[in-house]
Amino acid sequence: MATLELQSLRKEFDGGSIVAVDDLDLTIEDGEFVTVVGPSGCGKSTTLRMVAGLERPTSGRVLLGGNDVTDVHARHRDVAMVFQNYALYPHKTIEQNMGFGLRMSTDMSAEEREQRVYEAAEMMGIEDLLDDTPDELSGGQKQRVALGRAIVREPEVFLFDEPLSNLDAKLRTTMRTEIQRLQEELGITSVYVTHDQEEAMTMGDRIVILDDGELQQVGKPTDVYENPVNQFVAGFIGSPSMNFVDVAAESFDGGVRLTGASGDFSYDLTAGRAEHFGDIAGTDYVLGIRPEHVSVDDGTASDSIPATVDVVEPVGSDNYLYLDLGSGSREFDTEDAPDFIARVPADVEPDTGDVIDISFDEDSVHLFDAATGDAVGFQEEVVAPAQ
Repeated sequence: MATLELQSLRKEFDGGSIVAVDDLDLTIEDGEFVTVVGPSGCGKSTTLRMVAGLERPTSGRVLLGGNDVTDVHARHRDVAMVFQNYALYPHKTIEQNMGFGLRMSTDMSAEEREQRVYEAAEMMGIEDLLDDTPDELSGGQKQRVALGRAIVREPEVFLFDEPLSNLDAKLRTTMRTEIQRLQEELGITSVYVTHDQEEAMTMGDRIVILDDGELQQVGKPTDVYENPVNQFVAGFIGSPSMNFVDVAAESFDGGVRLTGASGDFSYDLTAGRAEHFGDIAGTDYVLGIRPEHVSVDDGTASDSIPATVDVVEPVGSDNYLYLDLGSGSREFDTEDAPDFIARVPADVEPDTGDVIDISFDEDSVHLFDAATGDAVGFQEEVVAPAQ
């Protein structure tokens, strides 16, 4: 086990016209499980491949256990990588697939390799499949073989490159739990790349968010969810996505009034909440509020906002209400999406076309700079060093 450090790591393609990873600095502590998430093309898999030694950085360094391994061949790095496509040899048995890395990179005897493979197969529950070939296995069994092949190496670092994306939803959940259990049991430093933000939020000790090759935020999943550093992170993390409304801020009755661009939306921040954001009057912002922090009320609250119901989407214990607040709202991802989403209990069932009143949990209102997207009043979570 070892600490993994990425120092100003950069990767360019096509003579520098494409920057896949832009001067990434990141430290992953010994035994830590870190998930890396971001949209397609954000640089997460390229970063993992540079750690594994499959891609050479344009500049920067990779340190493993304090040792610079930037120029060390992949074969000689003490890391094990689990790929999206399993990467199993079709003509070899499961036992041969799992033991291949040991045969190539260690001087262990055949008996020692066989014992190590069997122990890992038992851990993965595939000891009865060792004489089979990959084409005889299901997708879930193949993924267990790929995990077992990594485990037998007993590496200093596990690298996972979207390993569950080829599995169905139920099996993904099962394997997600299995990977977490194994990592905790083995205590091996792990980096898990995924495009699935639910995986990223539920599996990692910390979550790393990348966009366009640049590091956006690092932190505990709950901290990133509750305290996003910018509008991109706020919109990317969470499902359904955070709602956004363009607003102008002006002083009002000791607090601040936020008015939509078209004038048909307004929301008043009390003096206490406005103080969190500082001196914001007279400037344009983007108001952000998560769907679960929007509630339907009876219209008597002082901060009630009228909204028209476009769609009611039942999702079991909750309903998603797609609402129209008017032209002052905007969508984060899709131009054709309804303006605003409220996540409400299943017994709240308005009809399409109804005009309802909604209110916000004021402590959960976010503001982002309209020009830069940076969170207003952002305070980075300070984590005490381990004792």
